[in-house]
Amino acid sequence: MRTLQLFSASALALIAATPAIAQDTTTPAAQEEEASGNEVVITATRRNETVQDVPIAVTAVPAALLENAGIEDIRGLEQLAPSLQSSTGQSSATGTTLYIRGITTAGDNPGFEPAVGVFIDGVFRARAGVAISELPQLERVEVLRGPQGTLFGRNTSAGALSIFTAQPAFELGGYLEGSYGNYNAFELKGAITGPVTDQLALRVDGGYRKRDGYIEDVNADRSFNNIDRWYARGQALYDTSTFSLRVIADYYETDEQCCGAISAVRGPFAPLIEGIAGAQGLDGLFTGTNRSVNGLPTTVDPEQRRMAASPNRDLSERVRDWGVSAEINAELGDIKLTSITAYRDWRVRRNQDVDFSGIDRAYREGYRNELVDFTQELRFQGSAFGGTLDWLVGGFYLNETNKVHDTVRVGNDGNRYVDSIFNALAGPTFGTPLQFYGSLGGTVPTFGQVILNPAAPPAAYGAAAPLVGCFRTAAGTAPSGTIPVPVCNALGFSPTPVAGLAALAAGPLPGVAAGQGNNNDYRVKTNAFALFTHNIINISDKLSLTLGARWNYEKKDFTATVSNNTGSCTFFNQVRAGNTAAVQYATLLRQLGLFNNLFLLSCNPAINTEFNGSYAHDRDESKFTGTAKLAYKVNSDILVYGGYDRGYKSGGYNMDQATFDSVLLGGNGPQASDLEFGSESVDAYEIGVKTQWGRAFTFNIAAFYQKFSNLQSLVFSGNNFVVQNVDSTTSKGVELESIIQPARDFTVRLGYSYIDAQYDADNNFTGTPLQGQEGRQVSNQPKHTVTVATTWTPSITSGIRGLVHVDMRYNSEVNIPSNNPNPATGRTALYNQGYPLVGARIGIQTEDRQKSLEFFVENLTNQYYHVTGFAVPEQTGNYAAYPGLPRFFGVKAKVGF
Repeated sequence: MRTLQLFSASALALIAATPAIAQDTTTPAAQEEEASGNEVVITATRRNETVQDVPIAVTAVPAALLENAGIEDIRGLEQLAPSLQSSTGQSSATGTTLYIRGITTAGDNPGFEPAVGVFIDGVFRARAGVAISELPQLERVEVLRGPQGTLFGRNTSAGALSIFTAQPAFELGGYLEGSYGNYNAFELKGAITGPVTDQLALRVDGGYRKRDGYIEDVNADRSFNNIDRWYARGQALYDTSTFSLRVIADYYETDEQCCGAISAVRGPFAPLIEGIAGAQGLDGLFTGTNRSVNGLPTTVDPEQRRMAASPNRDLSERVRDWGVSAEINAELGDIKLTSITAYRDWRVRRNQDVDFSGIDRAYREGYRNELVDFTQELRFQGSAFGGTLDWLVGGFYLNETNKVHDTVRVGNDGNRYVDSIFNALAGPTFGTPLQFYGSLGGTVPTFGQVILNPAAPPAAYGAAAPLVGCFRTAAGTAPSGTIPVPVCNALGFSPTPVAGLAALAAGPLPGVAAGQGNNNDYRVKTNAFALFTHNIINISDKLSLTLGARWNYEKKDFTATVSNNTGSCTFFNQVRAGNTAAVQYATLLRQLGLFNNLFLLSCNPAINTEFNGSYAHDRDESKFTGTAKLAYKVNSDILVYGGYDRGYKSGGYNMDQATFDSVLLGGNGPQASDLEFGSESVDAYEIGVKTQWGRAFTFNIAAFYQKFSNLQSLVFSGNNFVVQNVDSTTSKGVELESIIQPARDFTVRLGYSYIDAQYDADNNFTGTPLQGQEGRQVSNQPKHTVTVATTWTPSITSGIRGLVHVDMRYNSEVNIPSNNPNPATGRTALYNQGYPLVGARIGIQTEDRQKSLEFFVENLTNQYYHVTGFAVPEQTGNYAAYPGLPRFFGVKAKVGF
């Protein structure tokens, strides 16, 4: 066994030292056998090296484990990599978030770029949501933890996810796989590959997957969070001894209903919503069974995964994604050339019920996002000084056009919702029902009519008597001198009648017609350039020094056309324009503390006509990033390393008009620069030890400390998502990984991460959406994560093996984005207690894994958890959550040749 190990290590070292030109075209199964389980060959440094020989914290997942774990897209990888975490919000396409070591900067705004770079066959995918398409047969996945700002594209300040798909083979082969499970889940996928000539091979992959939704709408016969998607992928590989060309073309499409959010915690507006919906025979907020789950302070039962939505609104989401890429590897004497050219076109069109309730308050209709990317990477590498220097230099270019057509609309209950809120808030104060927009019927007086009521003397209004008296004087309905002139002047009221004020106050304010809102268009054009070098200096046979540097330059050009037609903004525009009657009415509302809330509810920042106009802005920046690592090979089984990495993520634009500030709330009015946010940077330090004892055992440990400056954080302000650059954030911790393989047919992979990711205590979040989060763990990031994956493939008969696979991920308690933590408990309104997620497969397979029959289950214990959550817009105290997947189970069969 020891001789075999040394022979394998020598062969791998020879591969790494020699410029590798031809692509490895063996099947994924064969590659894993050659790698002897623990010796997976990766390209984290753009060189062929084993996991144990690379001075980088990396989790390498081989093809067989990916297949046994049933990984369908990149979100499933977190079951196998403890420091990786995924989250999906209001959209699977635009709201998918990836965390590494507790850090993420993705969110529901398409102008926000991720901090975890995703690369599929070397091609940079600009957004996490762009990369969640169905995956074909894979060769391996590499999870690179920590900043990767030297070699990997751009925006990898938290880490990188590098995915390698199966390549064309020079032997005829293929497979067909089908599965069926609960929720009417059905999947069919397959591939065929083979040679055309001795130097040209082709491969075609395709698949279709469908599943019913698991979130039931209590107001209609439908469900959300279904799956309906298909893909097709073609490859050509031309390979000679000194030149190879791999061309990939793919197409992917979905047509689904995503993403449903359940009502998890109730506030004081809940009865009001129920009343509006109940009058229409609908459920406003599904109440569920009267019991608590995981200590949640609510009577809602989230495990039922039921929600109330407006029957006339849907959550449709259609994605079309296609692209082509070409990778060239050529030997130029002693120098290896690598060129990767790619073009990607990704589009999504979706609708959304944005009030997350059974009332028809607001919705999106025909929202569109288009992302077109052209990327080019060029690398040259070789060795010098007798192998002492292993050098690499290269360049990267990205041209991207990001377009958004936003369509927020006010629904049929828009005016009624605003009137109902103020009737509930202000009505008791004035002792009578009231309204502003006339939606509650002619028997309910307007607010102005209540104030001007001649039957009620000013004294009847108690402490508000001076306000009422001065307002009546300004309206001309009270004798001059009722309240002394100096008092009225001090309160901001005219001491003489103002034309039109009485009529304005007596009648309903102009309301919003159903369907009014915005039709906004945004565009960001990005040109990014980078030059980089990555060099390994072999100081001795045991000691090596890695030095890398990257110069990044990026320019963004932003344009926007904001076009709102919201009728309920009319009154507020008159106030802003200085109309005397409107200003006097607004003065009364301000003095009573009603103006700001009435403005935000009636003329929400997402549809405020004050922001109408055309905007243009541009920004450019250049930054240096790099790496320095020292590695010492104690012996053939132990590697010790330590180093420093500088990471960076460019700034950009929040493609959402709600980020503008209004003059009516003390701002200086809308400007394109309001939508701009700055770049973030990170200084990261890491030390690690990698050990192995033959095939039977490996144990790796890494400790890290990462200090982020101006971390881009997409947070919900109560009315909209805004980008907040956090001055200082620290992520530190320890990661452990081990592979135990006492026999070829039995493998256990263990992982543990302790991640302390906090907004530093010296931040000042006063007056921001993160107020109260100083010194606290980043939301939705567990401090402790444990993963276990066990696979046993015992021999049953000649050529037939069994399969028993169980994997588990345990996350410790986390706060979910909602409100400020309770000082006593440290918990927010939404949180997850610690919980495990268990998956399992049992079946039989042939020795070469070409044929198999399996029974599988995901979330074996049907564990409930919140994927993430949020404070529902315009519903004080109401919090919604995106529920985790329920238990899925089924049977899968595969036939290969």
